[in-house]
Amino acid sequence: MSSPSPLGSLMLIALVPALLRADAEPRTLKGHQGSVMAVTFSPDGKILASCSRDKTIKLWDAATGELKRTLTEHTADVYDVTFSPKGNLLASASTDKTIRLWDAQTGKVMRTLEGHTDTVRSVAFSRDQKTLASASVDRMVRLWDVETGKLKQTLEGHTKRVKSIAYSPDGNILASASSDQTIRLWNSRSGKVMRVLEGHTSDLECIAFSPDGKLLASSSHDTTVRLWDVETGKVRHTLEGHRAEVDSVTFSPDGKTLASGCKDLSIKLWDPQTGAQRQTLTGPKNRLESLAFSPDGKTLASGSGGPESLIWLWPIAKFGDEAGP
Repeated sequence: MSSPSPLGSLMLIALVPALLRADAEPRTLKGHQGSVMAVTFSPDGKILASCSRDKTIKLWDAATGELKRTLTEHTADVYDVTFSPKGNLLASASTDKTIRLWDAQTGKVMRTLEGHTDTVRSVAFSRDQKTLASASVDRMVRLWDVETGKLKQTLEGHTKRVKSIAYSPDGNILASASSDQTIRLWNSRSGKVMRVLEGHTSDLECIAFSPDGKLLASSSHDTTVRLWDVETGKVRHTLEGHRAEVDSVTFSPDGKTLASGCKDLSIKLWDPQTGAQRQTLTGPKNRLESLAFSPDGKTLASGSGGPESLIWLWPIAKFGDEAGP
């Protein structure tokens, strides 16, 4: 574990309550030999999983930062990793065109899902854990039976690579984001397109639903983050302030904070209700590739790219709380 960055590297917005805890410094976890493309916490918050261009997935003790296990079955860059809702499974997506389902306890591969014809960029479990959705550079969204590994359905419509996929909290909507500058909202049961969201002026990178399912956040190469009203499909807020491609967005568990990570080496924290920027976190020396809040909202994990390839663990205070113990 490398030395933490001094708190003096954090740029705070005046007169706005800080979200980074004033009594603690961010920690860093070192182990990957390539860009950290995704980070995610287990549902109980005890394990942090990360994946990388070094072809591996690493499982860390979220409390101590100790590396517990390295998973090495993929043969190319691993773009995404996620826990199942019950926490017993991991799913990973790779440039080797496969999806792997792992036993989260033992680290053993349970199943390899094949069918995509190009890099798989994103995976997401359905709320009932019966279906795994995947998004690929081959422009397809595929739905897989978790129990059998069989392909259930292929969703077609995007005209360029599909970068990110997410289920709504109630499980009724599957959202996909593409380089074709659109987001598609699919009925998760029928596979029919419910709505196409348009507004970004360049490739989409990442999408995330708010915990109540009313908002969908999207990040783009156009340097903005947009907050969409899921019911109407209209943009509520366009968040501006980043100076480069915004690679990741994630909501805090209470829905009161939206975090965005950018290739301009910053993380910005926003109020999703008003669109106001609250705080900017800096410290990583290379682009921000991935973000995830812990289930209790007390930690924000970020993965950086390039030569640094570190995971940063930022201690977070809830908005409105006094930044302290």
